[in-house]
Amino acid sequence: MQPTVNPGTLLREAAAQLAAIQGPVRGRLSQVAEELERIVVSDFGMLQDVNEHLLLMRGKLLRPTLLLLANEVGDQPSDNAVTLAAVVELVHLATLVHDDAVDHSVLRRGLPTVNSVWTHQVAIIMGDYLYSRAVTELAKLGNLEAVRALATAANEMSIGEMRQLTSYDALDFTEEDYTELIAAKTASLMAAACEMGALAGVPDYRGSLRRFGHHLGMAFQIADDLLDYTSSQAITGKPTGHDLREHKVTLPLVDAMKRASPGEIGEIRALFGSPEPEDRQIQKVVEIVEDRGGLDYARRRASEYGELAEHALEELDGGEAVEVLRESISYAIHRAN
Repeated sequence: MQPTVNPGTLLREAAAQLAAIQGPVRGRLSQVAEELERIVVSDFGMLQDVNEHLLLMRGKLLRPTLLLLANEVGDQPSDNAVTLAAVVELVHLATLVHDDAVDHSVLRRGLPTVNSVWTHQVAIIMGDYLYSRAVTELAKLGNLEAVRALATAANEMSIGEMRQLTSYDALDFTEEDYTELIAAKTASLMAAACEMGALAGVPDYRGSLRRFGHHLGMAFQIADDLLDYTSSQAITGKPTGHDLREHKVTLPLVDAMKRASPGEIGEIRALFGSPEPEDRQIQKVVEIVEDRGGLDYARRRASEYGELAEHALEELDGGEAVEVLRESISYAIHRAN
């Protein structure tokens, strides 16, 4: 049993760690925020209303941070990296808007989702608008390799979402299925962000930084899925047990089911068979996952991906940017776990 930690303490520690990572690129991140507003501005009333709501929901700018740090590896930063970072964040935001609409989610980062404030149709159209604005800005830069990197990620994310939607029996989901899913939905964009940063800086580093971004993204998503079992809404910005309520199977549950008793399997199937699981069902399955070692296994797998990310950085010359990227591994894995 993991010791109980005050959510406020975890939030402060995570915020301090992220601030340290973003410190070397803080000035450029401010420019990214300005670029985001410039790119999405619209003279069409509803679009602008939704834009303003989305900018309030803007996250921690982790992907832009990674892109800017990757751009500074080798000490040849480019002004274009700021726009690239904004483009990556817009694509990320578009996927969140679409995901919330598909999942009928009502909260994102503690705020109402676009689909809950407006409609699912508005959310889908808004996600498309963000994608199109991102692609338009990317095309203006004329960097074909950056276009290719982002297009590959966008394609992988779309396929990943379709894989998830067409999984008819969620409890047949294997660890291999899960690994393929998070590689597509999360790691692909982080890999692209790091590669694009290198393309605008020292292109020779693109392969190493892409590998780093992929492994970091895998570790990040596993840790994020752990938070659904271990943290409160104060940390995640969404209700605890959100994935279980939406009948999503993640690594902790996949592993725990290998050792669960027939009775425990029955409890899990009852939850997944219920259109609206009760809190007691959620709590029971969380206890089963913890008792059967699912949380510990997921922590180990996140750490293993973190080690692979570190190995990728060893292929690079040293410097402040590389050291800060190394610190981002710890943040991704331990930010509130």
